[in-house]
Amino acid sequence: MTTAQRTAPPTPLTLPATRAPGCPFDPAPGITDAARGEPVTRATLWDGTSCWLVTRHEDVRAVLGDPRFSADAQRPGFPFLTAGAREVVAGKPTFLRMDDPQHARLRRMLTADFMVKKVEAMRPEVQRLADDLLDRMTAGRTSADLVTDFALPLPSLVICLLLGVPYDDHDFFQERSRILLSLRSTPEEVRAAQDELLEYLTRLARAKRETPDDGIVSRLVARGELADGDIATMGRLLLIAGHETTANMTALSTLALLRNPAQLARLRAEPALVKGAVEELLRYLTIVHNGVPRLATEDVVVGDRTIRAGEGVLCMIGHANRDDAVFPGGDALDVARDARRHVAFGFGVHQCLGQPLARVELQIAVETLFRRLPDLRLAVPYEEIPFRGDMAIYGVHSLPVAW
Repeated sequence: MTTAQRTAPPTPLTLPATRAPGCPFDPAPGITDAARGEPVTRATLWDGTSCWLVTRHEDVRAVLGDPRFSADAQRPGFPFLTAGAREVVAGKPTFLRMDDPQHARLRRMLTADFMVKKVEAMRPEVQRLADDLLDRMTAGRTSADLVTDFALPLPSLVICLLLGVPYDDHDFFQERSRILLSLRSTPEEVRAAQDELLEYLTRLARAKRETPDDGIVSRLVARGELADGDIATMGRLLLIAGHETTANMTALSTLALLRNPAQLARLRAEPALVKGAVEELLRYLTIVHNGVPRLATEDVVVGDRTIRAGEGVLCMIGHANRDDAVFPGGDALDVARDARRHVAFGFGVHQCLGQPLARVELQIAVETLFRRLPDLRLAVPYEEIPFRGDMAIYGVHSLPVAW
């Protein structure tokens, strides 16, 4: 153990309900303050327990790729950001919060649905949905809220199509998703929202037994390996992650490009940059600001610190994606940068299953939006944009735009 490890006191880790002063595209300021510029440092969570913050790119990949760090949220000592976050996994955790072999068994049931080849085959349908949404958004209008009229419905439509969930129910599941992702939600609110969502998806799974289709829920029912409640738990993860993440990346990417007109001009002049620009936006914005949690199952040295068995870790992927050793000048947006080593989708066996779909949706959303609306601009002062500092998935609550 180093002298620094013996003497450095844990720093209180605060998760502000609103963003502190500074660039809102940067990693969460409360966590940045807690890290104090050290790559591995201790912090105190909301309940008085301590955990480690890991911020360097090399160290984050090491932790997320090391099976000695568990993703099992039901292990004693697992770090939770809020009491509500703990409630989310108190009942039926998803495979995201499991270790192998349980994690691998459940994940394999979905792998084929998110393979690059299959997702690429969906590109024409996603493009059609994007164009239809923009047709409706711009019909007889010169302004709109980009979140409600485009960024949110596009991935919601796609994930509903994939799962076999009726899009007409989107208000129901989007409201429950907001409660589950809010850092302000109480355990009671989380429990109620989760129960309602799981009941809805359990009923859906039962209905698919009578009237099957080609959606994921129906195929899971047909496999006969999972009870309806377990299918509902898996569906909850896919439904929430499938629309909340891409929706907020779409809106935040639009805002970031509008705030960086030189980068937007280059992207418009060189459409071939779109795929790489999406990787750069994923790196630069990294909408999981509050860390990817893990728990050490044995003593492990990370950087110059020994993390003991039973101690929690938060891998700060937003900070890792700004690491100058990997991304020189990483605090700036550069649509021509090679950002492929980013960890916005995590790393290791638990990295995001749906990343091929997210990439296709973001590429289409960004290209279509700025091609079809060359005069797109903010409809309110930048300072009035409501950022989602109160949510587990960062972004903006609304984005008023005009054209």
